[in-house]
Amino acid sequence: MSRPRSAAAPPSPAEWTADPVKGRAGLAVAALALIGVLALSVFPAKAWLDQRRTHTALVAQEAALSAQNRVLQERTDQLRSDEEIERLARQYNLVKPGEEQYFILPQAPSAPTAPQPAPAPPAKDSQSLWERITSIF
Repeated sequence: MSRPRSAAAPPSPAEWTADPVKGRAGLAVAALALIGVLALSVFPAKAWLDQRRTHTALVAQEAALSAQNRVLQERTDQLRSDEEIERLARQYNLVKPGEEQYFILPQAPSAPTAPQPAPAPPAKDSQSLWERITSIF
């Protein structure tokens, strides 16, 4: 005896298995929905990872540029001082108004002297053959 089902009562497990096509269709729809959700979440995740990698590189580049800006700002402050301007002007041989500048030139090299000839080797007491023969007697 089966009771008439009320509108609010859920179907019994026996009723679920009664129609296998509906169960497979529901499973296929659920699988497609899961695949759709996964596909829609992969692309944003990939974009997020790319943005994170780019952000890390940009942070490193910003740190390097900030350090370079600090060095350049220090050099700018240094170049604005009178002492540094005078030091640089002296490097380029510039003088203040009223100062006189003198250059001390190196002495001109003296005329090159010819090298002394090597002394002649002492003369050998070489006797001729005739003198050696006659010196025996």
